[in-house]
Amino acid sequence: MGAWSLLPPLLAIALALLTRQVQLSLFVGVWTGATLLAGGRVFAGLGDAIERCVAVFADGGNAKVVLFTMVVGAVIALGRASGGIGGFVDWVTRSGRVGSPRRARLLSWIIGVGVFVESSITVLVNGAVCRPIFERYRLSRAKLAYLCDATSAPICLLIPLNAWGAYLTRLLAAEGVADPLEALIASVAYAFYPMLAVALALYVALTGWEVGPMRRAAARARDTDEPGPQLATRLADDTWPAARGRARDFVVPVAAMVIMMPVGLLITGHGQIFAGSGATAVLWAVLAATVVAGLLLWTSRQASLAELTATSFRGLGELVPLASLMVLAFAIGQVCRELETGSYVASLARNTIGATFVPAVLFLAGSFIAFSTGTSWGTFALMVPIAVPLALHGTEPSVALYVGAALSGGVFGDHCSPISDTTIISSTASGCDHIEHVVTQLPYVLLAGGGAVALYLLAGAAS
Repeated sequence: MGAWSLLPPLLAIALALLTRQVQLSLFVGVWTGATLLAGGRVFAGLGDAIERCVAVFADGGNAKVVLFTMVVGAVIALGRASGGIGGFVDWVTRSGRVGSPRRARLLSWIIGVGVFVESSITVLVNGAVCRPIFERYRLSRAKLAYLCDATSAPICLLIPLNAWGAYLTRLLAAEGVADPLEALIASVAYAFYPMLAVALALYVALTGWEVGPMRRAAARARDTDEPGPQLATRLADDTWPAARGRARDFVVPVAAMVIMMPVGLLITGHGQIFAGSGATAVLWAVLAATVVAGLLLWTSRQASLAELTATSFRGLGELVPLASLMVLAFAIGQVCRELETGSYVASLARNTIGATFVPAVLFLAGSFIAFSTGTSWGTFALMVPIAVPLALHGTEPSVALYVGAALSGGVFGDHCSPISDTTIISSTASGCDHIEHVVTQLPYVLLAGGGAVALYLLAGAAS
């Protein structure tokens, strides 16, 4: 398909930026890709596009991702209805731990780093806890969305004790890497973009540094009662009559979720944590959090079983729009794979690589693939089979450097892509208009990306 394979993702991105209708834009991208695969027959492509959206659920991994995204809504809904989230916010405020805008921003950064179970879950928990605190101090939702996004996928790559680690070790093993776990850990030292993204987010949290569109969003938040365009609804705002507003009613379930993640990987991997099923482990983790939250509230007589059930399903329902976005993101990703969009870009990179520029070109190729397809994991599947042979067949084995560059590119492209599921979830969880989130965080993302390119050029020259 060649250059035509770029049309569906680029059209979806352009429409999202122009219309701010992300669901519609993604579907147009799926339709366009299906039409190309159908030989240009528009109506055949439309029917195929609908079938592709349905077929997303035929893949067990995709279905689990959509499901655990919705189940997190139940955890957050129970935390709100019980007053657990409010209790946590009051506790950190009364204790003086969050008594200023600077500390509010730092709390968001700390949550993003600490809850490394899975990028989507990290963002949803961060948004649920920090959004009311940001509103209290008149901090913009765009700033919260940026902090959520910058500490989600980057942290999951830097601390791969999660679904990301299990997935990446399997990719490395498939390429014949003798010790895939050791290679993955070694590659983290060359994950320059995630390091710079997290460090820059910390700097922004500490200083409140604002540039370009982010400055305008901050001014609007300070000068008006509305911190930013409303997009997402709150999950179960109304508390139960018997609710006690205890911080532990939210903190304990989240802790159970974090602990259950490696346990699930160990069980599904038969004792080998990096051989486990990431999607299954994450689903178990959020289900465990829901059960723990329900037991805490039921045994303390804060809610009846009927109230727990109704609130949980209301929380699931609130995240149906987000789940629909993820379905469309999976569908356009599948279309791009069939059109071989990533392979086309990767082949261009492979044919233009000079030895000194290999790491930088791998980073840029991964960036463009992830930006175009909206998926870092799909990019990893394309780039690891290119990075490993390049390293093993070069003058010196450079697996860690080359793999680190390829993985970093996937995270960078995913971070700034308007059709990335993590970007979409960050804007939704923060209550920020999606396109505003994309535009306001772009200067920070490009700054960290530029720094990563410079470091890969230096590493390539030194290798």
